[in-house]
Amino acid sequence: MNSTAFHSADILIPKDCDMHKWSVIACDQYTSEPEYWDEVSTTVGSAPSTLNLILPELYLEQEGVAERIDNIHTAMDKCLADGIFTEYKDAMVYVERIQSNGILRQGIVGAIDLEKYDFSKGSTSEVRATEATVIERIPPRIKVRQGAPLELPHIMILIDDPDNTVIEPLAKNVSDDSKLYDFELMQNGGSIKGWLVDKNAQETIDKALCALADPDTFCKKYGLNDTPVLLYAMGDGNHSLATAKEFYEQLKKANPGKDLSNHPARYALAEIVNLHSDALKFEAIHRLVYDVDCDKLISELTDALELSGTKVSDQYVICSCKGTEKKLYINKKSSNLSVGSLQNFLDSYIKENGGKIDYIHGADTVKSLADKHNGIAFILPDMDKSQLFPTVIKDGALPRKTFSMGHAEDKRFYIEARRITE
Repeated sequence: MNSTAFHSADILIPKDCDMHKWSVIACDQYTSEPEYWDEVSTTVGSAPSTLNLILPELYLEQEGVAERIDNIHTAMDKCLADGIFTEYKDAMVYVERIQSNGILRQGIVGAIDLEKYDFSKGSTSEVRATEATVIERIPPRIKVRQGAPLELPHIMILIDDPDNTVIEPLAKNVSDDSKLYDFELMQNGGSIKGWLVDKNAQETIDKALCALADPDTFCKKYGLNDTPVLLYAMGDGNHSLATAKEFYEQLKKANPGKDLSNHPARYALAEIVNLHSDALKFEAIHRLVYDVDCDKLISELTDALELSGTKVSDQYVICSCKGTEKKLYINKKSSNLSVGSLQNFLDSYIKENGGKIDYIHGADTVKSLADKHNGIAFILPDMDKSQLFPTVIKDGALPRKTFSMGHAEDKRFYIEARRITE
């Protein structure tokens, strides 16, 4: 067992809780929509909830964040002291999520070995980032993890399993005896069920993952020679996994000579999902830029990327500003993807001129927010998910926030937890 980076974990699941109120959406969603989180707070009320154990990124740079983090740690300690969890030792959880669109998404919750993960560009580790990791985004998140006795994952990691050998067979072996939860998610999140995976099934999962990781099979699949195996590619929660990795590396540096090979912080709870699931639709993440001189930005962008309304390139961006919407083709590329060419310009422009940028799911949403903030909406083309593994293998991580797997309400909800202190 445990031949690859993914394996069983000691998983905590609440008992005797209203699971509808317990489970809330990933913290990196609705970062420009405080009303969403206000509605979640109203729904939860005083009930036990993961809302009290996570820091919505909406508040990450606001005043009072240190107090919020202290409150999170206090709430975690209280959950443990009150005994609200049942702990399942050496466990995996098979998950079936019915998304808001009615499509089934299957996954397995377990632990990722951070020793087998490297988020740096050009990494050849078994677990890799699929987009550029912004180092500056890690320290504020480490403050949440420091002093926290628990972690709750919204991390989703992809495997490239076209023959459905790892996750999908579990559907035939579930029973009411092993069901852990079954409930409706809040805020149009659909519904979710989870079952405990028995030891025989865990061994079957491990064998199937090892088969995918066979170097000869891997190289043949992608038409490569002697290339390090990429078995696990980040889908969602890239910066959360990077934070767990950096926290673990800092722990090692602070304890030279100490054997931390079995320390809980070496691992991070995550859900693996098959890239080929019908539920996974890769959608572009659009850009909202505001607190800028819109006319100046668009003028400089047009010059820098040689934008035109005539198709002479496969790269383009739709610009929506002040009630006007234009599809503009990029003639001077700085990346292999439209999002990369745009992002490279925006990073440079905002560094020199100031302004703010947010990453928004949904074209209608980003246009509405641009109107609200007197800003600019940049609407980007979708990426074909079949490009993901080959691109990461050959070119390294994609530009940050290149794609999203589905709509915001279909992102992972917090349910399971795990101890990260000895």
